[in-house]
Amino acid sequence: MHESTSVNPVTIIGTGSYVPEKILTNTDLEKIVDTSDEWIYSRTGIKERRVAAAGEFTSHMATKASERAMEQAGIVAADIDLIIVATITPDTLTPATACYVQANLGAHTAVAFDISAACSGFLYAMKIAQRMISDGAYKNALIVGAEKLSSFINWEDRNTCVLFGDGAGAAILRGAKEGEGRILASETGTDGRHTALLDIKGGGSACPITLNNANDNLATLAMQGREVFKLAVTAMKKASEKVIERAGLTPDDITLVVPHQANLRIIDAIADRLTVPNEKVFVNLHKYGNTSAAAIAIALDEAHREGKFKRGDNIIMVAFGAGLTWAAAAIEW
Repeated sequence: MHESTSVNPVTIIGTGSYVPEKILTNTDLEKIVDTSDEWIYSRTGIKERRVAAAGEFTSHMATKASERAMEQAGIVAADIDLIIVATITPDTLTPATACYVQANLGAHTAVAFDISAACSGFLYAMKIAQRMISDGAYKNALIVGAEKLSSFINWEDRNTCVLFGDGAGAAILRGAKEGEGRILASETGTDGRHTALLDIKGGGSACPITLNNANDNLATLAMQGREVFKLAVTAMKKASEKVIERAGLTPDDITLVVPHQANLRIIDAIADRLTVPNEKVFVNLHKYGNTSAAAIAIALDEAHREGKFKRGDNIIMVAFGAGLTWAAAAIEW
């Protein structure tokens, strides 16, 4: 676990999100696998999720979310000098999806790269961008969480296919001016001993997809849900408590908690352990399912645009994902 301390404060000046048009409901899934709306909703809190069109890639969704964040921030492509895309479903193994986003936006002078931290990716990207801006190397950073998980789902596995969806969220960061909000504290962590609990085994150098294994669903997401659940609650609680303490806050000082949108039971458990009332916890899981690195980014943008917080309010974001990874951030808006 690593604490983030910055010489110069960094603030968020714009957010944006995008989800595909196609809605896949629990009732729709009843026709695909042996499941039911009641079974899915009672165990996860998910009612529907979005599925990208065949010709709609992670970079396309990332670009649309980025454009909305840029519009809100009042900046143009030429102003961006850093692009970080967090994704586990890149358009291609190489080049990075961030390179496609850079080209799509026309931000030709920006440094662009991807990071892979699964559901914690957006907060990892925020921490990296915060440090790179704080150190004075960059002025305006675009961070994006974007996923096309529908391309990596085994649609015959009822335990996983009901959980995930597609989408993208983005934020623009720059150095904070006098009187502006700032990122107060951040926490990241990893425990690689649990890599087997949540993974996509095929498609990399360890297990290339060949004619012999092409039908084995190796390039799809596999998860041991019960074990992940327990570890997620513990890690997210500890990470949240650390950033709250380092930011000098108490639970009463928090206006909104934006947790990773994976399972309503996990979200409720986190709220309970942080002694934060449910009305202070933002949830859009029922609409989108788990969109991995995009989840917190989409939720932050929706909460922002819905007026769930205002300047001067304190927000806590916390996530947990494959790796196993976790991250949290305390922000004064």
